[in-house]
Amino acid sequence: MKKHVLATALSTALFLGVLVPVHTQIIDPRQENPYNKVFMASDNFGVSYLDSLEQGWQRVASDQVKMEILNDLAYYWHTRNLKKSKELAVKGIQLAGELKDTTALGRFQSTLGAVLLRMEQLDSALFVLKKARTRIGPEDLPFLLTQMGYVYERRGALDDAADYAMEALTIAESNQDTYGMAVANSDLSNLFWKQEKYEKGLEYGLKSIALFEQTGLNSLDYDFTLYVVGNQYIALNQYEEARKHFDHAIAIGERYGFYNNLSDIYISLVDLLALQNQYEEASAASEKAIKYAELLDNNFMLMRSWLSLGKLQNLQGKFISAVESLESSIRIATPDFGDAFFLSQAYENLGKAYAGSHNYKEAYLAFEKYDALKNTLFNAQADQRISQLEFQFDSAEKDSTILQQESKIRQQRATQTFIIVITALLVVALVLLYATFRSNGRKKELLEKQNKEKEYLLKEIHHRVKNNLEIVSSLLALQSAQIKDSTLADAMQKSEQRIHSMSMIHQKLYQGKSLSQIEMKDYFENLGNYIIHTFGKEGEVSLQCDMPALELDVDHAVPIGLIVNELVTNAMKYAYPPGRKGMVQVRLTQNGKQLYLKVSDDGIGKDATKMQGTGFGTQLIALLTDQLDGKMNLSVERGTSVSFEFTLNQAA
Repeated sequence: MKKHVLATALSTALFLGVLVPVHTQIIDPRQENPYNKVFMASDNFGVSYLDSLEQGWQRVASDQVKMEILNDLAYYWHTRNLKKSKELAVKGIQLAGELKDTTALGRFQSTLGAVLLRMEQLDSALFVLKKARTRIGPEDLPFLLTQMGYVYERRGALDDAADYAMEALTIAESNQDTYGMAVANSDLSNLFWKQEKYEKGLEYGLKSIALFEQTGLNSLDYDFTLYVVGNQYIALNQYEEARKHFDHAIAIGERYGFYNNLSDIYISLVDLLALQNQYEEASAASEKAIKYAELLDNNFMLMRSWLSLGKLQNLQGKFISAVESLESSIRIATPDFGDAFFLSQAYENLGKAYAGSHNYKEAYLAFEKYDALKNTLFNAQADQRISQLEFQFDSAEKDSTILQQESKIRQQRATQTFIIVITALLVVALVLLYATFRSNGRKKELLEKQNKEKEYLLKEIHHRVKNNLEIVSSLLALQSAQIKDSTLADAMQKSEQRIHSMSMIHQKLYQGKSLSQIEMKDYFENLGNYIIHTFGKEGEVSLQCDMPALELDVDHAVPIGLIVNELVTNAMKYAYPPGRKGMVQVRLTQNGKQLYLKVSDDGIGKDATKMQGTGFGTQLIALLTDQLDGKMNLSVERGTSVSFEFTLNQAA
């Protein structure tokens, strides 16, 4: 028996020795070039490559190489654990800051932006990526532009996403960067798929695969492109080709532990198997999609995994189960999900599930939401931009033909007589003048229309921001009502008032004539009366704004509004005990580039030392004053009076 076991073990070892490659040593500090860059210099390693990077990056002597390894480690951890990936990116930013390496700082910020995007923090991701763009060089731009394109794609702005993909492609071509060109073509393929232009999407997907295969390396982006091309084949009813690409992508994803790609692939595999009536295999694929999404802790993947299961259950006629799966998908998405493409699919399939279970009222509501989301995604502007890009891609040969024709026309004109030439030029001049006149008229109309649309969109944005802030304020109010701890409840109430003061700024912007300036007197009156009402002191304390009408931009209005909010709130809390009446005065004036703010009350006064305390409100006032390059003066004679002087030309 022992001999049999030993023989089996030896046979297995020989089998593995033949079939399993010996993995490359990724980091060797003894070498002149100690880092064998993953997925660029080599792909000859397995799922443990992240452990190798984590164990070896600090042993490298060169700070530059050390940061390069740490950046790769931070980026590729996003395929398995987003929180750890974020921690490593932040560590890299701190290290680059200590070393004062601007380029490395920009690269780590690019990586952090990519991670924040996948953590559903789209606004933060875009902010960090824009910061990174000011620090990196041309060789790093394609990666950054790709991540920015992903942000806009998640928001449903496919036209903006296409612009970034085109810019990345142009830069990669100028740098002769094969990998960058492959990624850009992959992004364009995915965007065409979302626009339901599958043949065009397949063309660019296959072009991307060819470029990746020129490098001779498997990688995360190559793996994703195989998945994208598989989606195109499904849409074109070429199921065998789709399955071949999915199987290839799964093999790469499992070898390197790309949980994000594996979840993507299994989601699409559910659709493919369902179309082939292989429901049992499709159900198993949906379980794997959910498993990898949960391992990654990624709501975007998890939402789409439940969506794929709901679509499968609809096809099987399991409408009640489908409702549960699709409601789980929508619940995970939350109102701030941003991706109208997949959310519209969830509502469309939820409507089908409700209709199948004879709940027609809920089906109607679901289809209504589907229509609204679909309209935001497939709008005329996005479709026009995508079509324009198609034209740009295909126009090179046509341009050459046109140039040849123009050359022949010029040669023919040279043979004509002097009189015919003069006559032709006059006719051309008249036609051009007429065409220019008409073109200018159309451009003017178009510009007016675009300006009105942009004005409407800006107002809508401010309206939505105001509504969102009001929701946050209401949530804080509801939460504070449940809190018995008076100190904590007071802090919650203060936060509610601060948020409300900011929401009023956005309300003034979308209600006013100007989209960038706020009239401060009216704003102070509304803010002050709101605070007085909040403390129940109507009839006891009044507000006086003895100041001329004065308009400020948002960068100055928001911090000044927060300062006034803090001071008026303090007056309500400390200056007027129950039964005491009085008046709070707010005055803001401008002299040249200087702003003068004064907030005073005629209450019982306040100990001057308290303004130097450690309370959050006091700290907030000090921080906001510094932000505006201001000075503060406190007086407690006959009440409390606080004066400020700000420099208007300083960025807030």
